[in-house]
Amino acid sequence: MKNIKDHVLIKLAQELAAQGYIRPEHVKNALTWGKTSGGDFYDYLVEKEYIKEEILAKFIAKEKNLPYVLVEEMEIEPTVFKVLPEKVIKKYLAIPIAKNGRELSVVMANPFDFNAISDIEFASGFIVIPLVARKSHIKKAIENFFKQSTDNLSEIMQVAKEEEQSLEVLQTTKDEDRSEVLASAAEEAPIVKLVNFIISDAIHKKVSDIHIEPYEHELRVRFRIDGVLHQVLSLARNLHPGISSRIKIMSEMDISERRKPQDGRIKIKVEKRTVDMRVSSIPTIFGEKIVLRILDESNLVLDLAKLGFESQELEEFRKSVESPYGMILVTGPTGSGKTTTLYSALDWVNKEGVNIMTAEDPVEYYLKGINQIQIKEKVGLTFAGALRSFLRQDPDVILLGEIRDYETAEIAVKAAQTGHLVLSTLHTNDALSTIDRLINIGVPPFMVVSAVILIIAQRLVRKICPACKEEVSVPPEKLASLGLTAEELKGIQFFQGKGCNECNHAGYKGRIGLYEVLPLKEEIKNLIAKSAQLPELKKAATAMGMRTISETGLVKLREGITTVEEVVRVTSKI
Repeated sequence: MKNIKDHVLIKLAQELAAQGYIRPEHVKNALTWGKTSGGDFYDYLVEKEYIKEEILAKFIAKEKNLPYVLVEEMEIEPTVFKVLPEKVIKKYLAIPIAKNGRELSVVMANPFDFNAISDIEFASGFIVIPLVARKSHIKKAIENFFKQSTDNLSEIMQVAKEEEQSLEVLQTTKDEDRSEVLASAAEEAPIVKLVNFIISDAIHKKVSDIHIEPYEHELRVRFRIDGVLHQVLSLARNLHPGISSRIKIMSEMDISERRKPQDGRIKIKVEKRTVDMRVSSIPTIFGEKIVLRILDESNLVLDLAKLGFESQELEEFRKSVESPYGMILVTGPTGSGKTTTLYSALDWVNKEGVNIMTAEDPVEYYLKGINQIQIKEKVGLTFAGALRSFLRQDPDVILLGEIRDYETAEIAVKAAQTGHLVLSTLHTNDALSTIDRLINIGVPPFMVVSAVILIIAQRLVRKICPACKEEVSVPPEKLASLGLTAEELKGIQFFQGKGCNECNHAGYKGRIGLYEVLPLKEEIKNLIAKSAQLPELKKAATAMGMRTISETGLVKLREGITTVEEVVRVTSKI
């Protein structure tokens, strides 16, 4: 416990004596010792054998009306344990064991230490619910946990070091024998363990992509978390053949083919759930770069209300999705969340009486009650071909992964005109540019007007981690990059995340969408039919109430959801 100068602890010691657990002179000795040494009251009583530690811990629990637990018999969940920084855990001998909403159950030896509880709440962002256990057992559990974590990582790195020499042969083996050697190396326990470690760590951290990149003198491993790449490992270059071969075997790719790009898929079971991974390899000058896209359905949010739409834009989207026919287009660069937006729209209309068919390249997530088709251009199954077949399958709603050419666009437009709701994507910077893109593909303006009912452009920004969120002042030069006036910036409080275990010290946790929603109302349709230029269309759309992505970014800033840097990062190229 803390210093005996704390009057609460003195009172506790006196209560122990009053109830006959220790003798009055023991209290006096403890007080005298504490004044001279500044030592720990709890340790003194136990070390002097004035009271058994178990009795003392149970007495503390009873006095505070808190549960007494046997921490040595509890299974500590690593994800919960890591809610607190290591230094906080060790400083206060506090073990987080369970999260329930905004509450965090924490095993402590000293629930009287209000400063400790305050610091733990600040570091975790949770309200602390204390439980009591023996101090020695808490110390041992903490030591074991960090020793195990260190041992696991040390073991992996030791494996890597040992494998440097054993894999040296892979650099000199004759090409015709190499496939056999690679396959053998890929099945070795150290390589299997290393690959498993990388994949499981990525899933635990909610990574979207794993990049394994060979260079002249190293093998770099990077994780994409919330849209941004972070380097997590730098391994010996000689490990690359074994690692790449192991991943290619897992994804059923040809390990003997290293000159051409390949694609594969891995399905694994993690923590009682299935996780799919899409694998891509491409030859570089130092070997094959491999990227694994993690498709974890537990991270997929199919709720239109939670994607980030403002109320006005959400209402427009829902109204269009419920339309019996017409075309809805979602635009934005790769990785801007278009698939999630489209899947959420499908989930909204996915009812027993609705026939939904999708053509995707690739199918990222499997949706119950929806007929999903994987495009395979090598065998002639193209978007246009799939769409023609769909029209003979009595569909109500059709999703096309992407409109790439005139043939697909023409069939999609005609489907939207003849009683089908068609959803698809295009790669354009903003909503209004999508109209030009369709016309440039070859779709006449009158067909655009008759088919398209809604266009959405979107970007994803990282959200500030709620556990370490703090108010900050932003330099004027950063604010200038937003292109906003002093009046528009008036009254805005700016925040950032300082970094904590909850967000892997990034300051951000999760992402949210910025949306530009353009319903094609009569004013816009008339201008398109007259071949109006972009400035004129933009003026009309703004007059109708359309907010740009930059403007919705400002809304998220006002709400304290994201940072100036994030808004600038995603809007600077629009």
